[in-house]
Amino acid sequence: MGRASDRRGVVRVDLDAAEASRRRVRRPDTIAAEEPLELRVGPAGPGRRRPLTVTMRTPGADLDLAVGFLFTEGLIRSADDVATAQLCAGAETPNTYNVVDVTLVPGVPDPVSDATRHFHTTSACGVCGKASIDAVRTQSLFDVGDDPLSVPAELLAELPQRLRAGQRGFDRTGGLHAAGLFSADGDLVVLREDVGRHNAVDKVVGWAVRERRLPLSGHMLLVSGRVSFELTQKAWMAGVPLLAAVSAPSTLAVDVAAEAGLTLVGFLRGRTMNVYTGEHRVTS
Repeated sequence: MGRASDRRGVVRVDLDAAEASRRRVRRPDTIAAEEPLELRVGPAGPGRRRPLTVTMRTPGADLDLAVGFLFTEGLIRSADDVATAQLCAGAETPNTYNVVDVTLVPGVPDPVSDATRHFHTTSACGVCGKASIDAVRTQSLFDVGDDPLSVPAELLAELPQRLRAGQRGFDRTGGLHAAGLFSADGDLVVLREDVGRHNAVDKVVGWAVRERRLPLSGHMLLVSGRVSFELTQKAWMAGVPLLAAVSAPSTLAVDVAAEAGLTLVGFLRGRTMNVYTGEHRVTS
């Protein structure tokens, strides 16, 4: 199977080293792995499923990633739409198993051949912000606006430290994003890491789909980086009423959160935070 990290030789330069011989030291360094994952999707029956997309990801929780991607893109509605999902042999030697094959149950449209299916998550998709928000509204199964979640600001301020404590891959590499799902009491339910922020969230959502825990009412999703339209879309699709980040949101992320009735918190650092939407859920 693919590795989450690998070792590479580096030259460590330390300008503050007391001895000149210690200012340039050759040593091994642990680096986050980044490998392509091809997602093949189609109906059951003879023949191979056809490629839908390729994403660069950190190996690990690949089935969660595949199912989460299909769900947050509106291509499946629940775990019941998936007959099988399995890692398959690719063309590499030695084999890295960088392919996930998903078989859909009868009646679920094949996204590879369905021209009405569109992805709305990339900055190059050519649709405006309003069209993007409208697309998510028509796809999302869950209304998060009425979710009664209420979270003390003191509890929110503790979540980044709790997330950081579970980031094993980041400890080794310093190069992985994290997404953590928390209960209303601040307990960490599941954490996933990846070189891609969107992949880390898809891995969390895919886990929830496969565990049949959707919608994620009464939960909080915390991400280690900034918040884009893409991440807010994924939170809305999964029924998460509160999305928080240690960094900044984009304008479209705020617009999507406001449209959904989702609470969006940014710059969650130390004992300060910015509440951009849904401030009624964050209590003093």
